[in-house]
Amino acid sequence: MVPFPFDDFSATKVRPAVCLTNEIGDHQHVIIGFISSQIPIKPTVSDIILKQKDSDFAKTGLAVKSVIRLHRLVTIPKELIKRQLGNLSADQQQEVNRRLKELFEL
Repeated sequence: MVPFPFDDFSATKVRPAVCLTNEIGDHQHVIIGFISSQIPIKPTVSDIILKQKDSDFAKTGLAVKSVIRLHRLVTIPKELIKRQLGNLSADQQQEVNRRLKELFEL
């Protein structure tokens, strides 16, 4: 759970996010990706839907079907992380890695 900025940076809302890196640099920054329970009608290639019926959903700590929106990334100091909800499974992490490579054309 982290304070994630609105699109216009006018405010933040504490919401789930996926931590994509270990701590970076002297200020211990991490890169996080937005998680939302608002599933888009037309998901983008950078969206990963996490469904409650998936065998590894419970590990995430999320309460409802959600979407990781990998095109919504932000860098924050690690100290802003409020608490950890859960973890992605190895398969979910591989899918995140695959989608990030595709998104950044790596």
